[in-house]
Amino acid sequence: MDRQQEFVLRTLEERDIRFVRLWFTDVLGTLKSVSVAPAELEAAFEEGIGFDGSAIEGFARVFESDMIAMPDPTTFQVFPYEITSYGDSPPAGAGGESARMFCDILLPDGSPSWADPRHVLRRALSRAAEKGFTFYTHPEIEFFLLQNGPLDGSVPIPVDTGGYFDHTSHSVARDFRRQTVLALERIGISVEYSHHEVAPGQQEIDLRYADALATADNIMTFRHVVKEVALSQNVRATFMPKPFTDQPGSGMHTHLSLFEGERNAFHDPSDPMKLSKVAKAFIAGLLVHAREYTAVTNQWVNSYKRLFPLPLPDRITEAPAYVCWGHLNRSALVRVPAYGKPNSARVEVRSLDSACNPYLTFAVLLGAGLAGIERGYELPPGAEDDVWSLSAAERKAMGYEPLPQNLSEAIEVMAGSELVAEVLGEHVFDFFLRNKRAEWEEYRREVTPYERKRYLGFM
Repeated sequence: MDRQQEFVLRTLEERDIRFVRLWFTDVLGTLKSVSVAPAELEAAFEEGIGFDGSAIEGFARVFESDMIAMPDPTTFQVFPYEITSYGDSPPAGAGGESARMFCDILLPDGSPSWADPRHVLRRALSRAAEKGFTFYTHPEIEFFLLQNGPLDGSVPIPVDTGGYFDHTSHSVARDFRRQTVLALERIGISVEYSHHEVAPGQQEIDLRYADALATADNIMTFRHVVKEVALSQNVRATFMPKPFTDQPGSGMHTHLSLFEGERNAFHDPSDPMKLSKVAKAFIAGLLVHAREYTAVTNQWVNSYKRLFPLPLPDRITEAPAYVCWGHLNRSALVRVPAYGKPNSARVEVRSLDSACNPYLTFAVLLGAGLAGIERGYELPPGAEDDVWSLSAAERKAMGYEPLPQNLSEAIEVMAGSELVAEVLGEHVFDFFLRNKRAEWEEYRREVTPYERKRYLGFM
């Protein structure tokens, strides 16, 4: 038994933790868990926990269903009772704290499952490591707080009427962000900023940068904590990309950087923009392959209502819908933020949903950037204009190709991508396409309230 496993077992005993939750994620990014008693954990470290993989989205077929969840002790975190819906104190006899660990999914012979999203990202990170790079990410996660109500398709009601950076007097939003940040920090997840976003009820919490695997784990934990804190305040949190027709959607603008040891590989003090050749090739890779990976970064039918929110003539949208980059340009797909210290050099990808699978998303972004470096892609001129304000003819003349405009187009572009197929692996690639095609067909069959409202009376 290694030292990290010993630390976990010792902590469970010293803090009298009665429940240990083993977490993993399916191909679509849904969090799964199984609880084990502390007394069973030593055996779980040795043998894992067996489960039926055919019951999990994208993991296995019925005739190959046996799978093993192997807990990763480096991801051990104690969850204080304040994070649950108990409030300030647990009920008598409920116990005070629980703990969680993420799991790697193995086949019965002990080899990694190709369907495990963590394994997909590990493979991508290993490829970067072979070139001497460590991949860091920093997400800005947007979501809505809504009043509790029926989930029957009716328009939800935001918990407040605040706007961007408003210091809302509505106690729910203000107290919610404070309690969420405190809860995250108690379990070791560092928060950089939190504030009210543009739309009523919309919030943003930014996590501090970390290596991509730790960040992906943190995002999955973040979503869980946000929903738990919302439940404790009798409201609902949603990461749906666009819940409201006439309000901005929720994204997850994510900053990316490559390091070589302690040196930021994106920084070059001699370059006018302070960007190294590695950074420029990485950005070029993100652009060249942007249409191919959009089905992964924006995997839901609703995602494209956020990316293409027209008509909103009196509103500014920051959702990037065209393949271009810019220095400080928030309408571009890839933005190069201003920075002071060399180690702060980074690029920001602005198309991502806060409801994406972070493991697969970081894997395809890294794969695209590395392709740019390996193949020597040239970075095109940056976009200085507001891309949304340009006419279609102007965008075409400047070479700003649109992202896929709906899920159907996105999955067909992805289906022809050798790069995405290589990054995801055959199993995940094939399942993802099948699942998304089925989602699109289900959406196409649905008769919507919009159609009944518009057509029923006069036809």
